[in-house]
Amino acid sequence: MKDKIEVHIADDHKIVIDGVSALINTESDIEIVGYSLTGKNVIEWFKKNKADVLILDINMPELDGIGVLKTFKTRSFQQNTIILSGLSDPKIVQEMIALGAKGFIEKGSASEHIIKAIRAVANGEQYYSEEIKNSLFDLYVTGAKTDEAIKSSVVTEPLTDREIEVLKLITKEHSTSEIADKLDITIKTVETHRRSLYKKIKVKNVVGLAIYAVKNNIV
Repeated sequence: MKDKIEVHIADDHKIVIDGVSALINTESDIEIVGYSLTGKNVIEWFKKNKADVLILDINMPELDGIGVLKTFKTRSFQQNTIILSGLSDPKIVQEMIALGAKGFIEKGSASEHIIKAIRAVANGEQYYSEEIKNSLFDLYVTGAKTDEAIKSSVVTEPLTDREIEVLKLITKEHSTSEIADKLDITIKTVETHRRSLYKKIKVKNVVGLAIYAVKNNIV
C-alpha cells in the first residue's frame, strides 16, 4: 500500500492550482504529482503517468472537463475524478456523474471539502459538497428529468434495520471507516451494506441514497 495519495490538479487558472496545492501540502498523506492547464494536457499526462485522484475543472481551453471525462470513458480509462468548478448547474453535475466523476465540489467551498473529498474518492467512495447535493435534490423535487443514478425512489426489497442505520450515517457524510466504528462492525461489512443499499434502492451514488432517505423521512 502506498504511503501517500497521489493527486493531479487540472485548472486553467494557475492561482486555483496554487490554492488547492497549498491546502494539500498541509497534509502528510497526500501529495501532488502533476498539474495541467488545459484539457488536452490532462489527456497527454495520463497517457504516461498515474494519479490516485484527478481534481478537474469543467471550463478549460482546448478540451473542457466534460471532454476529458468523455475521452476517458471512450478509452475505458478508469480514473477517480473530483470536479472542482464554479458551475453548479444540477444538469451539468448529473452529466459529470454519468461520465464517471466520483466527487463534485464548488470552488467557493473548496477549502472546506477538498481534503475530505480526496480521501473519500481515493478510498473508492463518492463525495459531493452540501451545495451540490442540495442542487440535485432541488432539481428532483421540481419534477425535472433526472439521471438514472438518482431517479429511483422505490425499493423492490425492504431495507433491514442495519441498512437503515448505515444509510443514515452515509447521508451525514460519514466515511466507511467512521460508520464501521460507530456501529462496531467491520469495514467489509459496511461495504456489503452499502452495495446492498445501491442495489435495493436502484441508485449508483450517495446523492441518490440521500434523496431516497429524505423522500422517505429516514433523515
